[in-house]
Amino acid sequence: MTDHLPASVLVTADPVDPATPSAPGDVLPAAVRPAGKYDDELDRLFGPGGPLAPAVGTFKPRQSQTEMAKAVAHSISEQKVLMAEAGTGTGKTFAYLVPALLWGGKTIISTGTKNLQDQLFLRDIPTIRAALRAPVSVALLKGRSNYVCHFHLERTLNNGRLTSRDDVGHLREISRFIKMTSSGDKAELAKVPETATVWNLVTSTRDTCMGAECQYYQDCFVMKARREAQQADVVVVNHHLFFADVALKDTGVAELLPSANTIIFDEAHQLPDTATLFFGQSISTSQVLELCRDVLAEGLAHARGPDWGKVVSVVEKAARDLRLTFPEGGTRLSLPQILPTSAFFPALDKLKEELAGMIVVLEEHAARAETVEAVRVRAKEIAASFDAWKADPKKGKVVEGDQAVLWVEAFSSSLQLHKTPLSIAPIFSNQREGVPRSWIFTSATLAVKNDFKHFSEQMGLTGEPAMTWPSPFNYGEQGLLYVPTGLPEPNSMHYTDAVVDTALPVIEAAGGRTFFLCTTIRAVNKVAERLRQEFADRGLDFPLFVQGERGRTELLDSFRNAGNAVLVGSQSFWEGVDVRGEALSLVIIDKLPFAPPDDPVLAARIEVMEKQGMNGFMHHQLPEAIITLKQGAGRLIRDVDDRGVLMICDPRLITKPYGRRIWQSLPPFKRTRVQADVIEFFKPGTNADAADLNA
Repeated sequence: MTDHLPASVLVTADPVDPATPSAPGDVLPAAVRPAGKYDDELDRLFGPGGPLAPAVGTFKPRQSQTEMAKAVAHSISEQKVLMAEAGTGTGKTFAYLVPALLWGGKTIISTGTKNLQDQLFLRDIPTIRAALRAPVSVALLKGRSNYVCHFHLERTLNNGRLTSRDDVGHLREISRFIKMTSSGDKAELAKVPETATVWNLVTSTRDTCMGAECQYYQDCFVMKARREAQQADVVVVNHHLFFADVALKDTGVAELLPSANTIIFDEAHQLPDTATLFFGQSISTSQVLELCRDVLAEGLAHARGPDWGKVVSVVEKAARDLRLTFPEGGTRLSLPQILPTSAFFPALDKLKEELAGMIVVLEEHAARAETVEAVRVRAKEIAASFDAWKADPKKGKVVEGDQAVLWVEAFSSSLQLHKTPLSIAPIFSNQREGVPRSWIFTSATLAVKNDFKHFSEQMGLTGEPAMTWPSPFNYGEQGLLYVPTGLPEPNSMHYTDAVVDTALPVIEAAGGRTFFLCTTIRAVNKVAERLRQEFADRGLDFPLFVQGERGRTELLDSFRNAGNAVLVGSQSFWEGVDVRGEALSLVIIDKLPFAPPDDPVLAARIEVMEKQGMNGFMHHQLPEAIITLKQGAGRLIRDVDDRGVLMICDPRLITKPYGRRIWQSLPPFKRTRVQADVIEFFKPGTNADAADLNA
């Protein structure tokens, strides 16, 4: 390999400092910042002779892990904020758990998913607690829909309305389970799938919970979990629950999560979207139909007199008529995109009017039973939500002084009305005020080329300390970034076909062992259809797994066990998926993951940015796409012995000026545009040179 031949120049990304502060005034790297009060203890705990190695068979001392633990401990002791980006393989979970369990005081740890929540509670925390002999109590707290409700189970058993054999069998299993379980957590009942429809009938929602009025209040699994959380030293929650509580607390609901000294967000890159969801407001026609079902049941049971069938039928008709003002499925429109002459506006007024009429009847009979009073309260809240969605078609995209956007979303059987804040930064900053505490935000993907500006501005953390620790993996030897030549622009009609044609020789060379990640469900289905046909025509014996055909966990287990499979998936497979070893050696990404341009919230945010003289694409869409792409790329190398190819098919990575910023944010793989280099890479015992990405 010689420097004067562009086709064989080895290109590596700029080296990254082992602990890089993101801006002046941030926490300094350990080499120059003042020694923390726990530094020596952490060197001992994470060192070769420390207690972690015997407790964790695969544990090896890693400098980046120890330095991150010191930064977390410093933040805890000073009750400060820390944004901590830790590359894959750093061991960030142990890096925050050790200082949290030893010195964090009352600690809340929030994760991105319930699966990660269970992993922390059942595996990681017990391991660390045993190794450190830390006398801390730990509680697991999930949203109420995860716990069997005594009241709703009894009502479903008494109703006897289940028609499906599966539902009847599942209900029998649940009624046995409730007599044996101490937690009521449906995750413990493996015999009933998480997706079983019967769960909706035996769990409560905030709307349908009777609260302290319930006859089963003392035995309630939700209340038991919350009491345990109040008393525990460490509480493990998920982001949805955390922000549901923060948002509801603003409306006067009793605080669900106890006050804490330390709050740690793992997979923190998900927070802006999750917080936006909960700080916004949504109301749907399906909520109205569920209300009508319950009003009918409670009215007939406890308040004979009115013709309850007639009372609810006019409301149901108004809700269905509102849904039918838009085409079926896939419609997302901001308020000004709805024509002033649309049937939507009179249909919305009609629903409000009929809902008000039903409330009058409920008020006349609410004293007859607590359950009738409960549906009256629900009806009032739903009516208030519709009233808060002030539909003035003359206003622009953004309402209330550029603070929120009103938009609608049509599904096959329901219509949702959303009021979404354009920025959660002021709301979240307000939540962090008050009692001093430590706030830790960690993920493998918080920064864009070591710049935390995008995340910190979204979360209201501007000026707060941020550090990044690169992965200990040798990406230059373990991986190859391949951007093929000759593909059309992504908006071309035949783009997906061209991607599959280009990918097939690489999939064959890899021996299957492929994640094919797409940016849309439509592309997933097209790719799967083509691959199924091509594998049959070419006699390729690669098992093909497709998102939607089975549950995610089942698909992943089958993929790992097959050893030569191809899995085609979209957003849910871009992150939180860990396949180590040779089962996964090729990750193909069809397009750069830019948000769809018809997203009403995105359009409104860009409008506001451009009013402020900023470029919406460079300041928002590009950083978002980079962080998502980093997540997708992170599926490839999961261990020190993994090898593989990241194939990004989108030609904009090369042809657009912003492309360089994107690939410089990815792991520092060797890079090539030559298919032969990739084929050579997959040959046993080779470590091929790579070509210049810009050639």
